[in-house]
Amino acid sequence: MNLLINLTAFKLGWLSSVFGGAQQLPWLGPLVVFIAVAIHLARAERPGSELMLIASCGLIGAVFDSALVAAGWVTFPSGMFSDLMAPYWIVTMWMLFGTTINLSMRWMRGRPLLAAAFGFVGGPLAYIAGHKIGGIEFGDQTAAIAMLAIGWAVIMPLLMHLGERLDGVSPDGYRGDVIGQRIA
Repeated sequence: MNLLINLTAFKLGWLSSVFGGAQQLPWLGPLVVFIAVAIHLARAERPGSELMLIASCGLIGAVFDSALVAAGWVTFPSGMFSDLMAPYWIVTMWMLFGTTINLSMRWMRGRPLLAAAFGFVGGPLAYIAGHKIGGIEFGDQTAAIAMLAIGWAVIMPLLMHLGERLDGVSPDGYRGDVIGQRIA
């Protein structure tokens, strides 16, 4: 149940963010993300730890995507405060991704090579999907995808390590939940 809630909230936030960015409604994604993060924190055993993880993910994502923007490898149709910075809605997507680290992505803990491989493939695929929806444009598509693969291959193990250090969710899910606990 916890995994389903986490994955559903992530998918709704991701879709709202990309569609909002593509349709000149950049506020839509952050609104849905705010709700998803609030629900996540309300259910966490240690919400302060989870909030630190979520904020760290936002900061890492802001730096990474801003570097891609500044290099001219990616552009976004809306929500940008500067031509050299990632839009706010993509930063909140990174924060939303932070809610998955200690739940739906927990299976990669202690497996940095697996996390790197997942990032190498999954990171670019998410951006390609965003491109198909119209939420992102590639300057030089080959260079952009290569940098996304390399960046995500480095970032994913880092995020998993941060998740271990800032874990505010029990291995069985959220506090007080009986449904979704592992059967020993």
